[in-house]
Amino acid sequence: MLRKERYDFILNHFRSALPNVTTELQFGSAFQLLVATLLSAQCTDKRINMVTPALFARYPDAQHMAQASEEDIYELISSVSYPNAKAKHLAEMSRQLVEMFGGEVPEAADDLEKLAGVGRKTANVIRAVWFGHATMAVDTHVYRVSHRMGLVPKTADTPRKVEDYLMKHIPAEDIPNAHHWILLHGRYICKSTKPLCDKCFFNEYCPKLLKDSKL
Repeated sequence: MLRKERYDFILNHFRSALPNVTTELQFGSAFQLLVATLLSAQCTDKRINMVTPALFARYPDAQHMAQASEEDIYELISSVSYPNAKAKHLAEMSRQLVEMFGGEVPEAADDLEKLAGVGRKTANVIRAVWFGHATMAVDTHVYRVSHRMGLVPKTADTPRKVEDYLMKHIPAEDIPNAHHWILLHGRYICKSTKPLCDKCFFNEYCPKLLKDSKL
């Protein structure tokens, strides 16, 4: 199967099976999505969704969180991965939002990446999920599945290279959904150490390039 045929087959399936898909993170505003996404790095969405209700009840927006100390935030997020660093980032990021953007989450990627703890992947999530831009956030799931299923060549050996390749080969109208399609497939089927190939719709056509998928 040629790579273009592989893309067509996979995308056609997801368009039919998951026409309406979004992040599993729970949020009520752009600020809350930004906080949840920052917290989700190297942590499960399930864990983040257990933590954020109390966090958002106390600090619903940037103005409130900007008044908090790192210690205050830490107490509410101590069960997530790297809580010390994330508490520091959240406190600083909130102050930056208030000082630089009037408490509003900016739409431009360059502005988002000026914020503490916000890298390209997080910025792409915010731009896609909240602002509706055709951006592709490449996390560990997207990186792994893209390689295993032969969507990208071996030379796409960084998240940015995977992002650029996927952006080039996936129609713009599918990009916002495609991030979630690939991510969820990696989270629940094409898992890191024990992929559920027998339950995978693509099993018959998947090249199973496990070696180069960076388990």
